[in-house]
Amino acid sequence: MKLLWSIMVLLIILLQFRLWVGEGSFAQVWGLEEAITEQRAENTDLAVRNERLFAEVQNLRGQQGALEERARMNLGLIRDNETFFLVVEP
Repeated sequence: MKLLWSIMVLLIILLQFRLWVGEGSFAQVWGLEEAITEQRAENTDLAVRNERLFAEVQNLRGQQGALEERARMNLGLIRDNETFFLVVEP
């Protein structure tokens, strides 16, 4: 009878060990849940960035003035018969 009880206690200890430390344990589940939370936050930030970029692309595709403004500001382009003045402050 003592042998049976010893075997049962040993099995319970082994099962508890696996529950707390082994593969699929509580610690591993908690770590994965934390990683999922962090990834969702990052995905939200990236989704907002993608929406801004998509709106900018739509603006550049749909309006000729927006494309021209971008070229003037970033590339310093001017039209024919225009004079470029560079104002330098002291």
